[in-house]
Amino acid sequence: MTRAVYRIIDANFNRAREAMRVIEEFCRFALNSAPLTARTKQLRHELSAILGKLDAGQLIASRDTLSDVGVGTTVSNQLHRSDLRDCFTAGCKRLTESLRALAETTQTINPELARTIENIRFSAYTLEKDIALFADTAEKFNSVRLYVIITSNLSTEVVSLTRCCLAGGADCIQLRAKGIDDDKLFALASEFVRLCKDAGVLSIINDRVDIAVAAGAAGVHLGQNDLPIDQARKLQLTPLIIGRSTHSISQLRTACLEMPTYVSLGPVFSTGTKPTAAPVGLDYVKQGIETLSDTGVGHVAIGGITLDNIESVLKAGAKTIAVCSAVTEAADPTAICKALKQKITA
Repeated sequence: MTRAVYRIIDANFNRAREAMRVIEEFCRFALNSAPLTARTKQLRHELSAILGKLDAGQLIASRDTLSDVGVGTTVSNQLHRSDLRDCFTAGCKRLTESLRALAETTQTINPELARTIENIRFSAYTLEKDIALFADTAEKFNSVRLYVIITSNLSTEVVSLTRCCLAGGADCIQLRAKGIDDDKLFALASEFVRLCKDAGVLSIINDRVDIAVAAGAAGVHLGQNDLPIDQARKLQLTPLIIGRSTHSISQLRTACLEMPTYVSLGPVFSTGTKPTAAPVGLDYVKQGIETLSDTGVGHVAIGGITLDNIESVLKAGAKTIAVCSAVTEAADPTAICKALKQKITA
């Protein structure tokens, strides 16, 4: 039976290591996320170090692939994968199944190592959740080019502007309604979210995670002094796009540690929406995008951007542009949205 134990350990160690490699490559090449790639790699090395405490000679000597009755046994659609997400999901399932088999089998020869493997299994569950949530929201936000912010407490104005922006080709719209009672804000947010959903456009609520979740919004945008992102994620019922405002490289680096879906870089120019905020200029847009290059975190340039200066922001490297008054105070918001979208996608 000892040889059988080592055969099981050897087979499941190889299976777990292979699964971790698939997960790692997904984080590296699909998500472009150095932090998540590093976490997966670290877990793989931890498992290798644990198995290194067993007798390597016994492990390799116990391997008998030619006589393994499981070799060649298949089930329908066993290797069917429709996309990289399927590969990632299958890898995660193989990993935790293998770790459970390793823990149970290792228990018979080394209980201490078995407990450590169990800890790795629970870490793998957490890693799977973090990667899946990040991947889901990053994929949704990745297609956003024109992001419009509607600042108003008036229901009729919000509804009218939302419809105009949807007709103009906005990919994402944020509702920024300050200083109104929660019941009115919820009712307004619910109608706003419904309009966006019907048009297949992302809906973002400013500041209020509770309202975003209750209204079924696609996401929430948080300022520098708002709720920490890890706490916001505890409130989500489905994967929630989470944005964070940043105004300096220091704030940006701190935000990246929280793994938001995207960060805003600004204000690029002076803006009447936030007249007391000093503009950070185009240099911050360039530096910010460079800083984000290996994080997988998206970006949106924001602040004082108009039809007259948008090309300079795009030349600075911005892929996603956020506008507010340039659209909401225009005589024809739909036409301005179309013109901005045309410049962005040109």
